[in-house]
Amino acid sequence: MTAPQPVPGAAPEKRPAFEPAEQLLKPTGYDPGMRRPTATIAGFVLVLFRVIAGILVLVALIAGWDGIADQLDIWDGGGALTPEIQQLTLWIVVGFGAAVLAVDALLAYLIYRGLNWPRVLVMLISALSISTAFTAWWAQGQEVTIQGTFVSLSLDILILLALSSRSAAAYARRNERR
Repeated sequence: MTAPQPVPGAAPEKRPAFEPAEQLLKPTGYDPGMRRPTATIAGFVLVLFRVIAGILVLVALIAGWDGIADQLDIWDGGGALTPEIQQLTLWIVVGFGAAVLAVDALLAYLIYRGLNWPRVLVMLISALSISTAFTAWWAQGQEVTIQGTFVSLSLDILILLALSSRSAAAYARRNERR
């Protein structure tokens, strides 16, 4: 009995849980005509959801900045910050957050285009984010709440699952000759 031949441009078949390691490490084939798999599209959409969630966090930060700034006592000898320093601090934080979100949106676009390095970079960032949330929960007793870390944590887990799939990896590496 022979194994079925792969169809050019189709996503790789699912693999059994008991597949040997040498089979898992076998490189994917050269197939520039491969169709974009669902896992890559899902990863792209999830990264965009993470960008949208980040925008909502920045909007909430701007809306509640007066209350947050009143709690800051890191400058001015521990006293209250002047309104000018509060505004400057707000715009520095918002500018940094917007830059990070712009990079994340660019990475999402590059993932959609099928490049491998942004896929790997986003998976690394997601793994670091998950590890940070776990460390905060473990070491500091930080609660995982819907208002706090639940949305970002769930998005990072889903991003990691989608982009680490065999079909997403094959699509991202479809132009590599071996």
